[in-house]
Amino acid sequence: METLTQFLEEAKASGHMTAAVLYGSEDLKIENVDIPLLAPDEALVRVKVALTCGTDLKVWKRGYHARMITPPAVFGHELAGVVEQVGSEVSGHVRVGARVVPANSAPCGVCLFCRKDRSNLCGDLLFNNGAYAEYIRIPGRIVRKNMLEIPAHVSFMDAALVEPLACVLRGIHETGVQSGDTTVLIGCGPIGLKFIRMLSCRGVNVIALGKRPSQVKAAERMGARAAFDVSQLSDPIGTVRRLTEGGCGADSVIEAVGSPRTWEWAMQMVRCGGTVNLFGGCPQGTRVELDPTALHYSEITVKSTFHHTPRFIREALSAITRGEICARDFVNAEIPLRELPLMFKHMKNRNGEMKVAVIP
Repeated sequence: METLTQFLEEAKASGHMTAAVLYGSEDLKIENVDIPLLAPDEALVRVKVALTCGTDLKVWKRGYHARMITPPAVFGHELAGVVEQVGSEVSGHVRVGARVVPANSAPCGVCLFCRKDRSNLCGDLLFNNGAYAEYIRIPGRIVRKNMLEIPAHVSFMDAALVEPLACVLRGIHETGVQSGDTTVLIGCGPIGLKFIRMLSCRGVNVIALGKRPSQVKAAERMGARAAFDVSQLSDPIGTVRRLTEGGCGADSVIEAVGSPRTWEWAMQMVRCGGTVNLFGGCPQGTRVELDPTALHYSEITVKSTFHHTPRFIREALSAITRGEICARDFVNAEIPLRELPLMFKHMKNRNGEMKVAVIP
């Protein structure tokens, strides 16, 4: 009986691989495609694990992403794997056989935004997709700037958390959260739970708001001091403020949902002089009403945090290496690649999955 290893080697020898190809809205097919050819500065990585995420689910629903993917194309961006092949100009830690975690983007390093330490807003930010496949081509810029070797004691599944965790760590940094602060986290999906975990590790008192009992329990496991199911609250704003010193409101609020209602909640849950991070992006065309008087006279800082930078990719891997966060807290299913189309349909119905590990 042919083993999986033999099958993979035969597939590689034929120049083909299995991949999930997105053709349009909710149109995902598992196909045999050509293994990518490499430029001299690129690397080919054999994917050991890829993780689903909310962004991929949105892309699958919409059928495209204006900046990241134009169908038909292989997609997926959270992964860890082994370097299978390198171009003639690749050197350093990127060697055949190395265990690596490649980020899904890399900045140019020379534009205005990169020079202003806002490389997440780089005018030539290079994105890469293709994690839901046996192999993925890593562009030269990512190879040089944003692909890291995984320490021997860190599993592939843990390492695959690097990209979303980097976004979370940058969000915490940009919000200016300090140990001893009280922070409200609105949204207890995978990203929200990562915020709760990392904030609680840093001595922050977290008040979490979810939308179902399972999310409340998960928030408590991640270290939230208090967690609530908003469907059971008649006054979410009052409930939160009563848990803060003098009822003044939280030092900071991080909104990780992306809806007008929860954006407005965030503005009403923060104290004077506090900071609101609108981390969850609302759909295009959304309008949100804010009270300009409260915003001005209460000196509330409002900001949003988009994407990550090479600094936080490295900080995320360091946090995982120290054991501050691990995949078993977030990944509650493993599936072979061929089941991915059905899994996205299942996730569309909000049936409780946090993250799913896809094993090509």
